[in-house]
Amino acid sequence: MDFLNRHIEALIFCAPEPIAASEISKCLSEMFASEIPLDHIESALIELGNKYNQEEFSFALEHLGGGYQFLTKPAYQPSISILLRQQSQKRLSTAQLETLSIIAYKQPVTKGEIEQIRGVNSDYSVQKLLEKELVEIKGKSEGVGRPLIYGTSDKFMEYFGINSIQELPLPKDFSQSDNQIGEERD
Repeated sequence: MDFLNRHIEALIFCAPEPIAASEISKCLSEMFASEIPLDHIESALIELGNKYNQEEFSFALEHLGGGYQFLTKPAYQPSISILLRQQSQKRLSTAQLETLSIIAYKQPVTKGEIEQIRGVNSDYSVQKLLEKELVEIKGKSEGVGRPLIYGTSDKFMEYFGINSIQELPLPKDFSQSDNQIGEERD
């Protein structure tokens, strides 16, 4: 099994995005010219997950976006945040975050609906989110003019470390005190 684990490690490490167990099985079956059962792959993934959860590793094997990916552990967030701040050109602007949150929570949604909620033109934000592949066109509305309908992409799931839209925090999850400015008067 150790031989199989090392091949799976290599595939996950080299994959630019989370790789599904079925993709791993397909790749290894082609390489070895023999069917690799999915339950062997899943057992190996569990073993690898246990291995990388140990303290000696700065990263862990995470299941997200429908696949598996190596991600650094939260203890290393300070050094990672410095690197990410230095690469800030990839960061989302406030307008893009507002637009993305509207799309995530209201999807499927048209640009007109986004603009109605935000109160401003959202052409640029939607375009940038499409370029960053965080949202995608899901089709056309049946409404007047048949506007495009937008929704989140698999890359959105990966970016935010979730497996489904149901994992997004609900408005009730945000405490009221976190959303207040100043002090309350009696």
